[in-house]
Amino acid sequence: MGPGRNAPAQGALVLTGTRPNRQRRKSQKSYSRRDPADLKPGLAARQAAARLLSAVTESRASLDGLLDPAGGNPAFTGLGEQDRLLVRAILLSALRHLQVIDAFIDRLVDNPLPEGAKALRQVLRVGAAQILYLDVPDRAAVDLAVTQADSDPRNRRFAGLVNALLRRMTREKEMLLPEIAAITPDFPDWFESRLRAAYKSEAEAILSMLSQPPAIDVTVKDDPGGWAEKLGGVVLPTGSVRIARPDGPVSGLPGFDAGAWWVQDAAASLPAQMFSRLEGLEIADLCAAPGGKTAQLALAGARVTACDQSATRLERLRGNLARLGLDVSTQLTRAQDLIAPEGFDGVLLDAPCSSTGTVRRHPDIPYTKGPDDIMRLARVQRDLLDHAAGLVRPGGELVFSNCSLDPEEGEEMVAGFLSDHPAWTIRPMDGSRWPGLENAITAKGEIRTHPAMLADEDPRLAGLDGFYAVLLARQ
Repeated sequence: MGPGRNAPAQGALVLTGTRPNRQRRKSQKSYSRRDPADLKPGLAARQAAARLLSAVTESRASLDGLLDPAGGNPAFTGLGEQDRLLVRAILLSALRHLQVIDAFIDRLVDNPLPEGAKALRQVLRVGAAQILYLDVPDRAAVDLAVTQADSDPRNRRFAGLVNALLRRMTREKEMLLPEIAAITPDFPDWFESRLRAAYKSEAEAILSMLSQPPAIDVTVKDDPGGWAEKLGGVVLPTGSVRIARPDGPVSGLPGFDAGAWWVQDAAASLPAQMFSRLEGLEIADLCAAPGGKTAQLALAGARVTACDQSATRLERLRGNLARLGLDVSTQLTRAQDLIAPEGFDGVLLDAPCSSTGTVRRHPDIPYTKGPDDIMRLARVQRDLLDHAAGLVRPGGELVFSNCSLDPEEGEEMVAGFLSDHPAWTIRPMDGSRWPGLENAITAKGEIRTHPAMLADEDPRLAGLDGFYAVLLARQ
């Protein structure tokens, strides 16, 4: 007689609350009065990773905010440097591969995890990220996950399940991971469906690149070839130097302390290069922090007024420019509140957006943003663009840009602006200015970059952030 209708599938784990035996209860009682972080090295890091992963996936908290050294989550900022690096690595890997990790976990249990067992899911995700994607010994990942579950009243009864599931994952990952990854979408439905609708035949390549960690690009003050040699990088069509994930902190690389360069994705360096002329002109940089584009404008000889609504971010901009030895005027103000009766020769508006073009750097984006955010942010961008246009003198130029891949925040929004403002027109870009990026110039002369551009045999040197930028001229 075959298995009953509700019998577990062969090899699956039955989801039950495992009651600790008498010896375990005694052991639990002996350490429950102590801080779990004192018991096992690395436990506090795993607990922090699970807490922060919960904040991202359940509360849509920004990963950058949670990991900010100054104002981040105390569970992270209270750790030592090595543990903070580990937490960051766990979170980046877990979020880049969250769909596959969840599919793998679900494959190994007969019944779905209870909807209310969210804390259990996070413990399993953190353990799986280490087992499947990080250079962490399997035994350590499993052991710490079990201890983490056993020290949390919400998860204690599932400690046996955590142990069995993750141990089985260590045994079967070589066989099952390629199979599960091949049939599991890399991103949530909303994100993937919008991207496929917008990019059609290019979508598959873009989605593939979005799962790859990015290289580090730097903008140099001068001599890109010389700095590429010193930093072990390559020169890109934008003039940026690309470094393939250096060992150690970026701040330890040659030239950082001397202010010879700053970190800036190659695509993000394009908007400031689009002005017809900058030398001696008065340029407003709205939404300016952290200051990469501000630095480009100042280095090109513009007299820059840099604005940001965040005092913290504006202070960071000032610090960055001080290191670079560049002098600009700064104003703490919202972009839409900036008043300039005499106007500016040019305005750069790098507007707040969904940031979907930066998923390689910020893999939390598909889980913290959604279609409603894109619609809302497109309206914000249009309001900002309307105000920015009023700051430009007759005959002046306005560069609008953002790091979204979604046309609703780029091409479609600008088309609506031009329809309502007949005095403004697109000043088309010439693709020959950036040899190798000719395919980034749209039929109308806008710039549209995406992660599948700048292909390279070495994936560490390939790709660009997704960016939209357009040069608008006032008649």
